[in-house]
Amino acid sequence: MSETKVFKGSSGYVVTPELMDAVNVSIALKKPLLIKGEPGTGKTMLAEAIAESLDMPLITWSIKSTTKAQDGLYLYDTVQRLYDSQFGEGDVSDIAQYIRLGKLGEAFTSEEQAVLLIDEIDKADLEFPNDLLWELDKMEFYINETKETITAKHRPIVIITSNAEKELPDAFLRRCIFHYIAFPDEEKMREIIQVHYGDIEQKLVDNSIEAFYEIRKMNDLQKKPSTSELLDWIQALMVSGVSVEDLSDRMPFVGVLLKKNEDIEIMHDIKEKGYSLRRW
Repeated sequence: MSETKVFKGSSGYVVTPELMDAVNVSIALKKPLLIKGEPGTGKTMLAEAIAESLDMPLITWSIKSTTKAQDGLYLYDTVQRLYDSQFGEGDVSDIAQYIRLGKLGEAFTSEEQAVLLIDEIDKADLEFPNDLLWELDKMEFYINETKETITAKHRPIVIITSNAEKELPDAFLRRCIFHYIAFPDEEKMREIIQVHYGDIEQKLVDNSIEAFYEIRKMNDLQKKPSTSELLDWIQALMVSGVSVEDLSDRMPFVGVLLKKNEDIEIMHDIKEKGYSLRRW
């Protein structure tokens, strides 16, 4: 019996003890780990950190509104077979050569255990999660065209992310371990900044964090800035060399933090009235 892998975090990802426990419980119980949280809280990066920590390949299935469960299993390339039959290219009776495995199929047939990231599952239609129940439970699927059953050589570690844009079916939720990544508090955010930028000027960290959380407290914003946008903003400040004496009074590169016209207009109104964020 193979030894159960244990995730202990990685050098490039700040993980809480609760999240680490959730990852390891999902590995031990051989169940998918469903991760929810605000955009920019590191859901996708978690899968990357697990793959790095456990020295496994990462296979990413990015879900779109048009994605179907079948896309992750396999596709039958009928167009290529028709082309070959018309132009005499190869043996068209060998249907197997026209089967293209999807990301789930790749994870099942991998010669080593892989981390499978099903990213932003809530973008697909409501039936999408239910259509994957059998495959994620049994770790196998059937190819009709070749009458072949594909069974996982090694059960992948399955990480599923959701931005909570829509509710997922109860039958699907019952089969998952669940964890919600809360938005980092100031102390945790300092750790994240340290991981990304190392020996950074302390005043830049203090002032950018203060301004960032003051912005997030504003009730009228349509889209609050996320962790990834704070990191981008700090990088912009570092590269430009602008003074960071008081970022609450001046908001350079506000478009790095805010991505909605209405939100940027709110910030411009504050500055035009001579207010700082902390007095707003």
